[in-house]
Amino acid sequence: MDTGNMFNTPIQIVDANMMAGESKVRTSALKCALLGILAGAFIALGAEASSLAMHDIQNVGIARLAAGCVFPIGLMMIVFIGGELFTGDCLMMMDVLGKRITVLQMFKTLGIVFVSNLVGALVIVFLTAHCGQWNYSDGMLGAFTIKIAMGKISIAPDTAIYSGILCNILVCLAVLMAGSARDITGKIFAIFFPIMAFVVSGFEHCVANMYYIPAGIAAKEQYGEQAMRLYGYTSEQLERLNWGSFWTQIIPVTVGNMIGGMICVGGMLYMIHKSHVVNEPEPKRHESKRGEKR
Repeated sequence: MDTGNMFNTPIQIVDANMMAGESKVRTSALKCALLGILAGAFIALGAEASSLAMHDIQNVGIARLAAGCVFPIGLMMIVFIGGELFTGDCLMMMDVLGKRITVLQMFKTLGIVFVSNLVGALVIVFLTAHCGQWNYSDGMLGAFTIKIAMGKISIAPDTAIYSGILCNILVCLAVLMAGSARDITGKIFAIFFPIMAFVVSGFEHCVANMYYIPAGIAAKEQYGEQAMRLYGYTSEQLERLNWGSFWTQIIPVTVGNMIGGMICVGGMLYMIHKSHVVNEPEPKRHESKRGEKR
């Protein structure tokens, strides 16, 4: 059966993603930052909605499944509306290996995107904290928000790295699979299942945690006593939920996400398909084409 018109091939996906990577580094810092803020906000919206979906479900498997069915909306909004997501942008490693961009260009772009993703996530934390949502179930959602944050800051750094690797393998595959589809329905399904798998599996995503942990910090003052009553935390344990523990958790998760996206997915796919992609930046490709016409 001819599938040529049904979806893009792996080679086409890799080449299209590399062309997108070139475009990212040529984008102005302001536009890149604005797109990063959008992406951080979209992922945060998926995170807050998934927390609401699972907060009163006692069975862990069913609770994670409920969250996994809601969380993918964040990446869908990024793909369909636009946005620059740090984890997906780790695929720019393919451009570095293909000599289309430099390492410095990649890390400059990733730095802008990382900071702006954090800004976008914090905007949603602020709005969620003031919209009354955490009062749901007589304040149980607020206490549950603290529970999620406490769980994340309790993860050992090495575990966070490994979990981050697994997470971004799935996230980057979702991004690439979305690129394989040629219609919006196909893109929805391509995004949904890998993202659902990472959420159900409990893997760590640095941008999602830019919502989860600050949300827990923000909820602590009003819902801390309820969290102690419902989940058995002590006041000393809750004191550990602060901006210091936020960075202690975010850094190893980010390292793991970078390894998963740059090496396990981007580097691997480039090595497989490098003989089929053009290993030169776009301006040189245009010069080559003009030379051929002459």
